[in-house]
Amino acid sequence: MTTKKTTPSWTDVKTTLEDFDHAGLVGLVQDLYAASKDNQTFLHTRFGLGGDALKPYKTIIERWLWPDLSNNLDTSITKAKKAIADYKKAIGQPQGLTELMVFYCEQGAGFCNDIALQDEGYFDALVLMFEHTLKQLQNLPPEQRNAFGVRLVAACRLCRDLGYGVYDEVRDMLAEHGYTS
Repeated sequence: MTTKKTTPSWTDVKTTLEDFDHAGLVGLVQDLYAASKDNQTFLHTRFGLGGDALKPYKTIIERWLWPDLSNNLDTSITKAKKAIADYKKAIGQPQGLTELMVFYCEQGAGFCNDIALQDEGYFDALVLMFEHTLKQLQNLPPEQRNAFGVRLVAACRLCRDLGYGVYDEVRDMLAEHGYTS
């Protein structure tokens, strides 16, 4: 009889970790820390180490949504959104998560406005992020909601000259949530 080999899962890893002592766990985390910059950022964020926990995530969002075209850099919606997802996994505080989402909208709208981008996929992702951000605002106290709302309205205004009805769609979403542009 042949046995079927399965892909290891979290359950398998967890079972193995149960045999580790404290020093073994610290050594494992040290190895993970040394393995990648992403792991370092995750651990710094999770443990509240360093200065601005949002800075590395904002740097990634800015890089992928508003690249330096003079250096032939390209955009990547996926990589920009991954920065937000990574922050959410690391700590996921509602205010920080909202800040990153609003920053995404600001960067995306600013880039489109700056270079007169006409990319339907980029526009769709931007509109969707505005929608998700407006939903995320509901997780915050009213005074924080209002401050973020003002920034979203300003980002919306940058969309006025974009094609594909982006401005109208974002403006209507903002109005549904009580924000006027």
